[in-house]
Amino acid sequence: MPCGQPDSGAAPARYVLGVDVGSTVVKCHVYDRAAAVRGSGCRKVESLYPRPGWVELDPEVLWSQFIGVIKEAVQAAGLHMRQIAGLGISTQRGTFITWHKRTGKSFHNFISWQDLRSAELVNSWNKSLMLKVIHVIFTVLHFLTGNDRYLAPSFLTFSTHQTSMKLSWVFKNIHEAQEAAKKNNCCFGTVDTWLLYRLTKGSVYATDYSNASSTGIFEPFTKCWNPTLCNLLSIPMSIYPPVKDTSFNFGSTDSEIFGVPIPIKAVVADQQSAMFGECCFHPGDVKLTMGTGGFWNVNTGKHLFAAQGSLYPLIGWKIGEEVVYLTEGSISDIGTAIKWAQDIELFTNVDETAEMAQSIADSQGVCFIPGLQISGDDPYLCASFTGLKPSTNRNHLVRAILESVAFRNKLLYDIIVKKVHIPLRTIRADGGVSNNSFVMQMTSDLINKKIEKPANVDMSSLGAAFLAGLASGFWTDKEQLKKLRRIEAVFEPQKDSEEYRPAMDAWLQAMKHSPHW
Repeated sequence: MPCGQPDSGAAPARYVLGVDVGSTVVKCHVYDRAAAVRGSGCRKVESLYPRPGWVELDPEVLWSQFIGVIKEAVQAAGLHMRQIAGLGISTQRGTFITWHKRTGKSFHNFISWQDLRSAELVNSWNKSLMLKVIHVIFTVLHFLTGNDRYLAPSFLTFSTHQTSMKLSWVFKNIHEAQEAAKKNNCCFGTVDTWLLYRLTKGSVYATDYSNASSTGIFEPFTKCWNPTLCNLLSIPMSIYPPVKDTSFNFGSTDSEIFGVPIPIKAVVADQQSAMFGECCFHPGDVKLTMGTGGFWNVNTGKHLFAAQGSLYPLIGWKIGEEVVYLTEGSISDIGTAIKWAQDIELFTNVDETAEMAQSIADSQGVCFIPGLQISGDDPYLCASFTGLKPSTNRNHLVRAILESVAFRNKLLYDIIVKKVHIPLRTIRADGGVSNNSFVMQMTSDLINKKIEKPANVDMSSLGAAFLAGLASGFWTDKEQLKKLRRIEAVFEPQKDSEEYRPAMDAWLQAMKHSPHW
């Protein structure tokens, strides 16, 4: 029987769905009570590049992919839609769209978090007198009050990754959005908000605290959309959705979509979802995701650390009265660089790369310089190799790319240790690149810490399912979730980090000189 057809004899709801709308793929897994995957669906995300530096997603294509993976997963599990107790949705962060409140018609495609169209605006603001004045005002306020909420604005800088600058660009360049906003008819939504709106045929307009805090427009200290920033960037305050708990009854999908209504029980940002899926529930727990980009997240519990350099505060999740805060640091272009190496045929299958890197003693002085360094401050910086010689072969190039991932992990880990004054507990890795034993072992050696890798690395899907399962009563509490964790491998330090010193020093020198090329 087709998965969308009603069936009066269907079994009771004994499964939850976790959907992850990532940067490269949309995945759906069907989980049973043991958190085992019973069926899966996967579709490749089709990014559009209408102009150099612009990255977009067609909303109708994304909608089709989202619905398609759910139907595919339920069918693969041999189940009926009536057997689904709840749906949890994890989404890429910072990608957004605006649309007309009355007609539902979008004013533009989704603008991806990877998009660089706001680069000129970013550079103009970062050099402006206004920003210098803001720094001085908030430095004085922080000095007088000692309140950490004034610390971040005291050294605020804008970047192309931030939703705020791209949203400012929309209202400067898209006339229809400007006009609709004047009449309070413009809606803003990250991917989760737009999916909720479509799944409920416009009856639910909302986001959650994890997605809101990841835009850079939502103030984590006050838990409100930031009016000061919006006034500064000429963004109307009327466009934002209400913010709800992460694990929450968001209503049900319209019955026409899947044949029966499915309860939507959680929406969550992908990195926070992976953190929840890894069961990093305690202050000091660390999650390392290595996918398209790299993300280090530290659970800071009830304490919200102000942004410091390349680290920034986020709301991890809100469930009832519990609000859990995270500190995050990110690394650009991890999986992207490996995918590029595959596209130019440095290797055929990504599984070969660890073996290729291990087949040689070192990279023979070859260094890979990623396009956007740890801070991602320079959107125009291009990737490059240095130290190429006549004897350089594919193995050296691949090893240099993988070493750059481990070296950047080490740099960011050191910043976290220095800035986050919480004893770090377990480190748990996920994401596609965590399957690479060379990167995992080298990272463990460099930071001199044990790193756990779960059996299932699709942690964003699992985290969304966990949150949905808690809201629907499918699982009772977080203690039960912890018992469902399955570890596939543990990487423990095997070499002294000093053994990597010559290679890392050479790489740091290359990094230092690369912006001047």
